[in-house]
Amino acid sequence: MHRVEPIRDPRKVAAIKKMLRGEKSLRDYVLFVIGINTALRIGDLLALSVGDVLDREGAVARFLEVREHKTGRHARVYLNDNVRSALGEYFDREPVTNPDLPLFRSVRSNQPIDRTRAWRLINTWCRAVGLTNARYGAHTLRKTWGYMARKVHGIPIELIQAKLGHATPAVTKRYLGITDEEITDVEKRVLL
Repeated sequence: MHRVEPIRDPRKVAAIKKMLRGEKSLRDYVLFVIGINTALRIGDLLALSVGDVLDREGAVARFLEVREHKTGRHARVYLNDNVRSALGEYFDREPVTNPDLPLFRSVRSNQPIDRTRAWRLINTWCRAVGLTNARYGAHTLRKTWGYMARKVHGIPIELIQAKLGHATPAVTKRYLGITDEEITDVEKRVLL
């Protein structure tokens, strides 16, 4: 398995969202938006059913209850306004009455898309907006959340570590791909 990178440029994130939102099917847009906003692993994303994101009244839920496949731990994940808006738009355009259907269905079947398909999609999206200088793949969405939380929003590494379920801050730093250039930049800015 090759190491993949987060999307480090907020403008590239916006470009992918704009590109996918203009597509005939909003499935890929919703996959991207949920992936970068929840930091769920790709396996947990692809396992979501329609009923997982709707409340008892059929409206988009505020929280998502997930049993993480890799760790087995229960996670309660907040669905922020961007996720809720994307899901609302998706269900308005493609109404679904069966809560047991996979949220990210294959166009050829009612089965969920698989990890390989997700990897191909994410690579295609990244390449389409000019991200050609690194490897991108299934973990890119989760890593993008962590990277943006730290770099753009200034969230402490310990909180990101807790969200991602990492054992130590060192694991989180390595996971997010903190580069030597970033460290040098910090060294240049901190003048005492």
